[in-house]
Amino acid sequence: MSDQFKALILNQDGEHFTRDIKSIDKSFLKHCDVTVKVHYSGLNYKDALILKNGARLVKEFPHIPGIDFSGIVEDSNNDKFKKGDEVILTGWRVGEIYFGGYSQYAKVNGEFLVKKPKGLSLKEAMIMGTAGFTALQCSFTTKTTREELLLGEKVQNVIVSGASGGVGSMAVMILNSLGCDVTALTGKDSNKDFLKSIGAKNVVNTSELMKDARPLDKGLWDGAVDTVGGKVLENILSQTKDGGIVSACGNAADIKLNTTVMPFIIRGVKLWGINSVTASTPRRNFLWGEASKLINFELLNKSVKEINLEELIEVYSKMLKGETSGRYIVNLNK
Repeated sequence: MSDQFKALILNQDGEHFTRDIKSIDKSFLKHCDVTVKVHYSGLNYKDALILKNGARLVKEFPHIPGIDFSGIVEDSNNDKFKKGDEVILTGWRVGEIYFGGYSQYAKVNGEFLVKKPKGLSLKEAMIMGTAGFTALQCSFTTKTTREELLLGEKVQNVIVSGASGGVGSMAVMILNSLGCDVTALTGKDSNKDFLKSIGAKNVVNTSELMKDARPLDKGLWDGAVDTVGGKVLENILSQTKDGGIVSACGNAADIKLNTTVMPFIIRGVKLWGINSVTASTPRRNFLWGEASKLINFELLNKSVKEINLEELIEVYSKMLKGETSGRYIVNLNK
């Protein structure tokens, strides 16, 4: 491990918030048991919020952000990992209360890591990143939990809200690969062709589900993945058929949910909250192992933009303004 390496450092002094790329020493990294040479990290919406002002998530400064990364173990005092292991990290509040992936080296708790499956490259792991892992959780909950765990009816017709976003677009692709007929809900009509290219059978404008929801509406969906909350989720719940599972993982539209008990007690609909931050290691290992079977990386690569730390500082503000599209990954060797 090099004694000096590059990292993005956040600092705050009163109201003055800074983000600088610095050369730091390995002693800067806090005490954990596995040191990883980071190859790739991602730019997620949460990352952009943290880069803006800490987003009230960062408790101590100076701080290294970056909520996910992939890389190779450089040194380990954890029996589960050895030098040379290829690993993935998402969640566990890394990049928030722990130093994250916007650094050429990261030192983390080995319990936060999973070994990268053979069918996936380090770059592909971060093309997916936190968004892709969350999409896998949502998709398997909506379809496989109902069919296999609950021994329910086949899940065929599903709706995905926020389909133009990172989680939503990958959920569209995954559910299509799992054999579902996917309706993609988006506020961006310009993305219709893209959504159809990744597996959407139908594309509907979000405005159609922004009306006040009925307690029960016509049953249209065997299941759903919702990334936006609010009125959209209210309408999805009222339109979900008997025994359907709605996986909810986001609140881009609203954190409030004004609904009734009717979908739950009349149709047995299940609203299943998805928290990818603290998912168990066995579940992580299973889902990452399924990724290469369900994701068309050749197709996704067309919308991926690879940037360095210097470019990251320029791009994050555009993401917050809604001026970016596709997936951004940070190459720490670039």
